[in-house]
Amino acid sequence: MTAVLREMRWWDIAPVLALEAELFPEDAWSEGMFWSELAHARGPGATRHYIVAEDAAGRIVGYAGLAAAGGLGDVQTIAAARDQWGTGLGARLLTDLLHHATAFECDEVLLEVRVDNTRAQKLYERFGFEPIGFRRGYYQPGNVDALVMRLTVQGTETEI
Repeated sequence: MTAVLREMRWWDIAPVLALEAELFPEDAWSEGMFWSELAHARGPGATRHYIVAEDAAGRIVGYAGLAAAGGLGDVQTIAAARDQWGTGLGARLLTDLLHHATAFECDEVLLEVRVDNTRAQKLYERFGFEPIGFRRGYYQPGNVDALVMRLTVQGTETEI
């Protein structure tokens, strides 16, 4: 059965943190970071959109978040449990973020991805993201560079 995407709520933070620690052990987000992001995700002045993917058993198997301001969107985070790799969940999460970037009236969406994460880079390229630069030593510890990628949103159709 396909995981269901829904809005991330405060009660999702604990299972999201567990998945975050499993997938990104060296640079996992803190509980406070997720609380801060969710604080900006509701109401008329919302500038964030966060979702989770929940399987039929109620397990959180993925999550993603977008920040938007001044016509610019930024993919803050996107992750799928290892047992979901290759199922299309990452593409579904990204599609949802891009739909919300349009709703936020973003002209462009940016993201950073580890230079050694070619699997994620290929996903972003399929959606039309193009490399525009690097952030040296962005991921710590380990001093791993980030590839910065950009997608022009308004007036384009993204195919999966």
